[in-house]
Amino acid sequence: MLFGNTVREWFVAAGIFALSVIAIWTVQRYALKAFSRFARNTQTSLDDFVAELLSHTKFWLILVVAVFGASLSLNVSSSITLVLSRASAIAIVIQVGIWASAAIIFWVERFVHRTAGKDAGAVTTVSAVSFVGRLMIWSIVLLLILDNLGVEVTALLAGLGIGGIAVALAAQNILGDLFASLSIILDKPFVLGDFLVLGDYKGTVEQIGLKTTRIRSLGGEQLIVGNDDLLNSRILNLGRMSDRRASFNVGVTYDTPRHLLEQIPSWIQELVEAQDHTRFDRSHLFDYGDYSINFETVFYLEVPEYATYMDVQQAIKLGLHERFEQHGVEFAYPTQVVFTIPGVVE
Repeated sequence: MLFGNTVREWFVAAGIFALSVIAIWTVQRYALKAFSRFARNTQTSLDDFVAELLSHTKFWLILVVAVFGASLSLNVSSSITLVLSRASAIAIVIQVGIWASAAIIFWVERFVHRTAGKDAGAVTTVSAVSFVGRLMIWSIVLLLILDNLGVEVTALLAGLGIGGIAVALAAQNILGDLFASLSIILDKPFVLGDFLVLGDYKGTVEQIGLKTTRIRSLGGEQLIVGNDDLLNSRILNLGRMSDRRASFNVGVTYDTPRHLLEQIPSWIQELVEAQDHTRFDRSHLFDYGDYSINFETVFYLEVPEYATYMDVQQAIKLGLHERFEQHGVEFAYPTQVVFTIPGVVE
């Protein structure tokens, strides 16, 4: 007998320990090699993720769990069993914390790689959020370790809860902007370079920060808007336009002959179709105004740039002006005709 167990029982426990360590180490090593080799030949990130987690498996934590497993085959005191079980639980909690932290770091690195040189504000935001996430993970790990060591964490959690509520109330605006920033990064309602319309304000997105988004207005000023306020408002994102709808009206005088009125829509169609990147929709006489006969035209520009839209519209209207001059058609403008009837002189 040796410490209450036969030599044979000690050999069995040692065998269980050795086989457990060898089996786990072998699986980890060859699985890591296999996943790493497979990851180099695929485009998906799932295999890279698994390989990253396997590479962060700590061998000394495996030893602690293996010791506890081997001790189950021995006759040991309850105090030793309690110590080994708590040490094993702590080792498992620490390993899970390492895996969770590695998962966050892996996601951040992938995001930074995809947005490298494109969105520095998004990288800053995601890095800050990842730090907060890892801080929360290790706070939970610490609490679980203290609980396994027999420390009463209920009062501690209650204190942290009250303190957390106080901090959250004091910093609710900052936290709202922080989470709104994360929502902007993940949901992408707009990105750097998009042209936004926010009520009376218009401009191009220059930077997306942790708390604010900076927009360069048309006048050259920088508009700074809190992320939470920005998401709570209605945003018109002109940067996402695939094409642009354009329409204009033109009025001619009432003394224009009917055969010329019939030709005006076809003139406009020819002028629209002669421009690059345009798609004609319709042109009609639609209204008899107070002093003009009005035509309405609708067409689409297949490129969203505003400068191109203005160039095309200018070319169409100058061409229409030339057609009117050639055929003697006059543009209408506010006029009044006064008819007088000779009165009877008594």
